[in-house]
Parts: sequence; structure tokens; C-alpha cells
Amino acid sequence: MLVKDLKKCPEIKGGDGSIIRELLSPLKDDVEISFSIAHAKVMAGEETLPHRLSSSEIYYILDGQGEMYIDGEKKIVEKGCLIYIPPNSVQKIKNTGKGELSFLCIVEPAWRKENEEILG
Repeated sequence: MLVKDLKKCPEIKGGDGSIIRELLSPLKDDVEISFSIAHAKVMAGEETLPHRLSSSEIYYILDGQGEMYIDGEKKIVEKGCLIYIPPNSVQKIKNTGKGELSFLCIVEPAWRKENEEILG
């Protein structure tokens, strides 16, 4: 049985500027899945750099509020929102709240550094 504790996953600064903790990846964990899951946060008043992945991605907002930008389109997002990001779409997210904006990032196929391009 595999159980992971978010607090025990190392915190890193992502290429897009978000603070990330990788929760599950078939590239690092002994699991038979094709996707990866990470926990990300963006601090109040900050935003990620524009970037794109060759994989599809889903954000699920756990806490906070912000603005999601995909290929120039903007939507207001908050706790409980799910965002689908098609492959090769230019994306960024901005925290417009007073606290942390935290969300899960689900990438299919699993996230790899070589499949991400930072544009900003």
C-alpha cells in the first residue's frame, strides 16, 4: 500500500515560479499509472510565468481565488473549480486573493521537465 503525506514531500520552486510538492509519479514511484499529481501553491499577489506543456493538465483548486489564463482567455477560479488545460496551450495562473492559492496539478502523460516550456 502506498500512502504519502504532503508535508513529507519535498517543496521545490517550479520553473513557472509556483511552489510545488510532487505527490505521485510513475517515473519515481512504483505505481502503474500514466499520470502524475503535484500540489502547487502561488502566494498572494503573485502569478506563475506563462508556460506550456506538451501533456494535458488539470488543475483542481483546493483553496484561494485567482485568475486562470489559457491561450489568452481569462476565467475567475476559486476553491472547488476544476480547470482543463489542453496540450500545448499557453497557461498561467494569478493569485488575486489575500491568502495562498493552492491546487492539485494532474498531468497526463506524467510530467517531465523536457515536456514543459517556460515562456516568461
